[in-house]
Amino acid sequence: MNKQPHLQDIRSAHQRIRPYIHKTPVMTCTALNLITGAKLFFKCENFQKTGAFKFRGACNAIFSLSGQEASRGVVTHSSGNHAGALALAALKRGIGARIVMPSDASAVKIAAVKSYGGIITFCEPTLTSRENAAEQIIKETGAILIHPSNDYRIIAGQATAALELVEEIENLDFLLAPVGGGGLLSGTVIAAKGLNPKIKVMGCEPKNADDAYRSIKAGRIIPSENPNTIADGLRTSLGDKTFPIIRDLVDEIVLATEEEIITAMRYIFERMKIVAEPSAAVPLAVLLSNQINVTDKNVGIIISGGNVDFSKFFEEMLKENKS
Repeated sequence: MNKQPHLQDIRSAHQRIRPYIHKTPVMTCTALNLITGAKLFFKCENFQKTGAFKFRGACNAIFSLSGQEASRGVVTHSSGNHAGALALAALKRGIGARIVMPSDASAVKIAAVKSYGGIITFCEPTLTSRENAAEQIIKETGAILIHPSNDYRIIAGQATAALELVEEIENLDFLLAPVGGGGLLSGTVIAAKGLNPKIKVMGCEPKNADDAYRSIKAGRIIPSENPNTIADGLRTSLGDKTFPIIRDLVDEIVLATEEEIITAMRYIFERMKIVAEPSAAVPLAVLLSNQINVTDKNVGIIISGGNVDFSKFFEEMLKENKS
């Protein structure tokens, strides 16, 4: 796909990936409705295959490849969710996947990539290191690069989550999605406004990784430099394909502090009884901080993933039990 996707492209992507993905549930929570004063509708991509929305885009990219392209295998660089998603999508098509991961990637996400047959190359936790390592693999193997976000095939695939949500809940006033590299937010805004031009689409970002916010304010891409946030999936920067879409269509980028993100995670765990990773809690964190007036409004929220490493938590429980 060589052009910015439109609603029909997203519908085509949905048809392409339908045999492989889950149509994830839309959940509500009375307690969170009372706290925010709004009616919240959570699109639970934490129940998606590989535990995150990324499987949608990865599937669309992999199954959009020609036979000749697919025979060369694929490569990507990712902190985790895209890595696992691409490895599984490649496995389903029967092709090889090489994954460049930062040395500080989550153990649970590394394990997922390995379980799907992905071949991992570790690098330093910087964007430059990731890109250089991926480029070297391309030179050595001829593999096709599938960027985690800055790829129109990825954007169209990620957009199918919003497509399902807005078609199911037709009267949404707001739709909130997290933003890192911008693939999910770009697809979300194209799908949502394609179906309902009046809907307000908000990008939600950690204050400690606010490159999208600063980029939109400056009118140019300002890359993120070693951001320190618990929301590890949102440490990446906008690209030349995602930036124009977000700049032109998204209504606002809103920020959340680390404390607000952790609080939102706790609410999702305790009130909704489901698992959401830190990146997925950022939209609720924005709502809980009262930066957007959503009183008596219908608000869609994309819970982007649920890949949380609980190993330390369970280790502590075992220690306490033994003592």
